[in-house]
Amino acid sequence: MKYSARHNDKSFGVALYSETMRASWAVIAFILFLAASLSLAVWAAIGNAPALYLSLVELLGIAWMVKSTTLKITVTKGWLLVGSAAIARAYIHNFLPLAKEELQLARGRNLDPAAYLNIRFWIKGAVKMDIRDPKDPTPYWIVSTRNPVALSKVLSLGDH
Repeated sequence: MKYSARHNDKSFGVALYSETMRASWAVIAFILFLAASLSLAVWAAIGNAPALYLSLVELLGIAWMVKSTTLKITVTKGWLLVGSAAIARAYIHNFLPLAKEELQLARGRNLDPAAYLNIRFWIKGAVKMDIRDPKDPTPYWIVSTRNPVALSKVLSLGDH
C-alpha cells in the first residue's frame, strides 16, 4: 500500500472518477450552535473581549474541522486514492455497494478489526472492496461515498 497526501499528483494519472465529500450543513450548523452557546456563556460570565477571542478561536477550529474531515476519492487508470491512502487497482476486487443498513452491519457487528475504514457518519452509502495483496494483512476497505453504485462500476472496469 502506498500513501500520498496529494490527489493532484500527476504521477497517479488522469482521474476517471472523483468525489469530494464535506460535512453536511446540518453537522456544521450544530457545531456552530454549540460554539455560539459557549461564547454566549463566556460573554455573560466574563465580558466582551474574552467572548470575542473565544469566538475567533472557535471559528478557526470549525474551519479546520471542515477541511480536515473532507474526504476526497479519486480513481485513475491504475490507482484508487481515498483521503491520504492510495492503493493500486490491481490489488482491489469484489466491489460491493453498501446501503445504510448494510453499512451499519459492515462497520459494526460484521467488522474485521484489520479492515481499513475511511467513513463519515453523515454519508449514508459506502463501497466495500476486498484486498488481494500478499504483503498487506488488510482484508478489505470500506469507503464512504454518496454514489456507491457509480464508484463500484468505475472500479469494476477491467482497464487497470
